[in-house]
Amino acid sequence: MPRTTYDTRFFVEHYYSGDTRVTQSTTSEIRRERDKAVSSIVVHEVYRLTIQKEGRQVAQLRVGLLEKDFEVIPVNHELAVISAEIRQENEIPMADSMIAATASKLRAVCVTDDPHIQKVRGVKTRWIE
Repeated sequence: MPRTTYDTRFFVEHYYSGDTRVTQSTTSEIRRERDKAVSSIVVHEVYRLTIQKEGRQVAQLRVGLLEKDFEVIPVNHELAVISAEIRQENEIPMADSMIAATASKLRAVCVTDDPHIQKVRGVKTRWIE
């Protein structure tokens, strides 16, 4: 089974959709996959969004769970260069190019419905069922 990475939009749906079917689907996705990773950019975005919506304490708990359940891939020189190339070629936001670069480097499928990432050549994407 290929490695899997997750975009911020996955976690937005998981935590904030309000639809029990979506929550069940995202929970099933997390439990099913074994080799899971997220970019440190996703950690940043989830933390910031959670602070805004639910406060610092919940944000700290949530990021702790991310670090427990997913390998967090830090931004390094190589990913920064890959990201810049992706951003230049696709004219997408920096965060999206970093998440796409992480998926590309890991040769992982990225779970996202973000059209910015979906259009990046060489990055395989899928969405929750």
